[in-house]
Amino acid sequence: MKANGTTEMSNLIFYEKQGCMGNKGQKDMLTAQGHRFEVRDILTEAWTKERLRAFFGDKPVPAWFNMTAPQVKDGRLEVEKLSEQKALNLMVIEPILIKRPLLELGELRQSGFSAGPVLNYLEVTLEGNLNLADCPMGGSSVECEVPA
Repeated sequence: MKANGTTEMSNLIFYEKQGCMGNKGQKDMLTAQGHRFEVRDILTEAWTKERLRAFFGDKPVPAWFNMTAPQVKDGRLEVEKLSEQKALNLMVIEPILIKRPLLELGELRQSGFSAGPVLNYLEVTLEGNLNLADCPMGGSSVECEVPA
């Protein structure tokens, strides 16, 4: 419900990795705050570089990445050295690299579950002590980041 008392019926799309505990907590929070959404699998979505780029706004390239993805976590992929185009090329090929969730509401897009265009528009209240932006497993579970 918006601050003006009206309920907005939206076409919020929540791109997740199925089985991700962090994404489950994020969806639970959205539902508890009265938001409805369509869930899509980030790993099977047909991404293009142009479409994907819109989710990152003015964030620096390293912030686009899922830091618990195996290639990033073990240092094989040095995200701070990548150009925008190289990063997008890699993400289109390996969507596990994308910072989750991706949120889409009309023309608004954002990556990650923190303050940003979509969550701000929806007036989502992010819980103070509960960090839903990071992996609750601490990225320690290989099963979480291996494509299904």
